[in-house]
Amino acid sequence: MNPITQVIRATRPIYRKLSTSAPVAAAAKPLPTTGMCFELSEEQKALQDLARKFTREEIVPVAAQYDKTGEYPWPIVKKAWEVGLMNGHIPEHCGGVGVLGVFEECLVGEEMAFGCTGITTAIGGTNLGQMPVIIAGNKEQQKKYLGRLIEEPIVAAYCVTEPGAGSDVAGVKTRAEKKGDEWIINGQKMWITNGGVANWYFVLARTNPDPKCPASKAFTGFIVEREWAGVTPGRKEQNMGQRASDTRGITFEDVRVPKENVLIGEGAGFKIAMGAFDKTRPPVAAGATGLAQRALTEATKYALERKTFGVPIARHQAVAFMLADMAIGVETARLAWMRAAWMADYGIRNTVLASVAKCHASEIANKAAADAVQIFGGNGFNTDYPVEKLMRDAKIYQIYEGTSQIQRLIISREILNNAMQSN
Repeated sequence: MNPITQVIRATRPIYRKLSTSAPVAAAAKPLPTTGMCFELSEEQKALQDLARKFTREEIVPVAAQYDKTGEYPWPIVKKAWEVGLMNGHIPEHCGGVGVLGVFEECLVGEEMAFGCTGITTAIGGTNLGQMPVIIAGNKEQQKKYLGRLIEEPIVAAYCVTEPGAGSDVAGVKTRAEKKGDEWIINGQKMWITNGGVANWYFVLARTNPDPKCPASKAFTGFIVEREWAGVTPGRKEQNMGQRASDTRGITFEDVRVPKENVLIGEGAGFKIAMGAFDKTRPPVAAGATGLAQRALTEATKYALERKTFGVPIARHQAVAFMLADMAIGVETARLAWMRAAWMADYGIRNTVLASVAKCHASEIANKAAADAVQIFGGNGFNTDYPVEKLMRDAKIYQIYEGTSQIQRLIISREILNNAMQSN
């Protein structure tokens, strides 16, 4: 029994069991009856401590190596699977513990991102692939595909982005045509995390060819297995940062998908795809926060060691204020993901707060990494020191799972809609 399972089983009464008679999306913790509290429970502290220990012992020592080689970190993925740092939200009827929420996933993700966000994305990317099945899959689909992830250390992937449709999900051109009891998928996806290593994919495809059909009805979500005929992952992309993550294009050529692999039903795909983001954007924000925390930690340590004019550079106000600003950013980014994750776990619509957290934390990560490089001076520009990697790794947080501009679009639309309704 892995450490997380031991913690959960010992404290199961504090959690509300997830329903086994309906999709997981229908289950949520009951709202608390007491006031606001910023203290983690003992169980959450145990999870956080486990993730922190794992990060220091397993990720930090090899992060630079995986960044240099670009290899997928299978040994670390397998160890994370063994100790229970993966798949904690998979329901019990699939063999999982089924009680860890988005908040707990974020706690683990922030700790692991402190070590390496590329490895964290490699491990966490499977959560995005799983999420549509968790929120919309029936019991049979969940048991078959989520159960696989419990039985052995394999991963899933989320296939929505295309060469011409990134943030514009409604622009997806991959088509699925119904032929008897099957669907035939043709198209190309791009920038798919875990694209070359996943066992199965969530795939969004257009099933209504009418260009006037609204996005809410035009797309369908499918579960597609990697080994099916016609599924062809492309070459691993050589990216600026997070190089341990396996990112590829995937071609679907006359891929035959049985009707039982459709999620909910025809036309429900767009809602499923967007609904997944409400639960996965807070963990992305947590990862960005972990990177920012690492930047602050490294910059503080260096600033106390490096001396100019006879004193540590931390004693110079110009540097001290940079450290202060980094700390302000880390704390506010952490509070943002905590609220968005809390809302997700209690069934409160968190679309806007998830966007706030993702946008804010991603920009904090980039600023913190850039400031850390500045504090390191010439050494910060050198690969012998850790902060240049942080700066490269940080950039993608402003891009994947919706760019910062898309997050601002979501937030501003909500502000304007609320304003117009109140008039």
